[in-house]
Amino acid sequence: MATTHPMSFLHKALRDMTAWSQKIDWVRLWFTGGIPIAAIIIAILWVPLQFRTAIFASIYATASGISVTAGYHRLWAHRAYSAGTFLKIILAIAGASAGQASIRTWCRDHRAHHRYTDTEKDPYSAQKGLFYSHYGWVVVRRKSEQTGRVDIQDLSNDPIVMWQRKHYLSLMFLTVYVFPTVFCGLMFDDFAGGFIWASCIRLFLIQQATFCVNSLAHWAGDQPFANKLSPRNCWFVALITWGEGYHNFHHEFPVDYRNGIRWYQWDPTKWFIWFCEKISLASDLKRFPENEIQKGKFQQIQRQLEIQRQKISWGTPIDELPIWSLEQYTDNVKNGHCLLVIDGVVHNVEEFVGHHPGGEKYLLEHVGKDATKLFHGGAIHAHSNAAENLLSTMRLARIVESDCHQI
Repeated sequence: MATTHPMSFLHKALRDMTAWSQKIDWVRLWFTGGIPIAAIIIAILWVPLQFRTAIFASIYATASGISVTAGYHRLWAHRAYSAGTFLKIILAIAGASAGQASIRTWCRDHRAHHRYTDTEKDPYSAQKGLFYSHYGWVVVRRKSEQTGRVDIQDLSNDPIVMWQRKHYLSLMFLTVYVFPTVFCGLMFDDFAGGFIWASCIRLFLIQQATFCVNSLAHWAGDQPFANKLSPRNCWFVALITWGEGYHNFHHEFPVDYRNGIRWYQWDPTKWFIWFCEKISLASDLKRFPENEIQKGKFQQIQRQLEIQRQKISWGTPIDELPIWSLEQYTDNVKNGHCLLVIDGVVHNVEEFVGHHPGGEKYLLEHVGKDATKLFHGGAIHAHSNAAENLLSTMRLARIVESDCHQI
């Protein structure tokens, strides 16, 4: 028997490793993974978090996050509202501090995600697994043709979008690393804390929170508006992403400037956009018609009810019952079967007759007869809905004669 030469095995392993390494975007891996891990280690060992730096980092993280959710996402990707030049510039610059690519690139991928949700052309398809949709798609190289084509001409015609794209690397370096480091250094004498906490760790937390929309919001939560695709409403994701976790609603009504449509749903991005409108920085806030939203919700309730209905035994449908003549009915009774006719349907009450609460005598008196009047209240009172449901499980056949009351 031939044996594999050790050198052949080594060569194959090296080829496999080389092929695997070529699929990884090492720059992105270092930027989104390597630097944050190093920063966390340094923070734990040498750079404690100062109170004032923590406050600044929280405020700056909020500004970065809102710029992505209100700017990149709801303004540019979905055109859910209109913004003036001043607000666009602020959102474009602050959005760079989230380190999630330029507006044009981000929106292209996001529009492809909506158009090709859960397919191979979805750049972060949930069908490829939780890890891939969360982080794998960021660091695994994809050929451009693998992402579905979408129209981004409106973005290419936006001078602010194209300006940010042209200067993105410079803007990102300044807003991600330089500004928070210098600010904390000059204001709090905490250059190290500014770089480690307000720059690196802040960036890591914002990116991971945003990635949760692509992963957790397609995996955990409910689907009150549609269930054909994977998006779900996840309150935890909404909490950490400034309102982006109501993903089931968003995928059904992407043009709506809101994600959390109820007052009690956590969506600070919605309130930010609303406030910008009040101070004339934004306009044309789009809302999907409430009637259409309620349609989707009602249809989903119907689907869920139908699923539950199918799990319940309702008895054989009347039109699927075998057809008996009156003679067949009476013959079966003569042969000792405990049968009743109610509303033209033969019911087998043999197992139930001894359990009827106080009505055994009436049942036995009507065996072989028409008990329609008795059941519907001709004797004492009409039976309950529960009794009618129970009776439906006892159906045996249906009588074809036009007047079964002559039995």
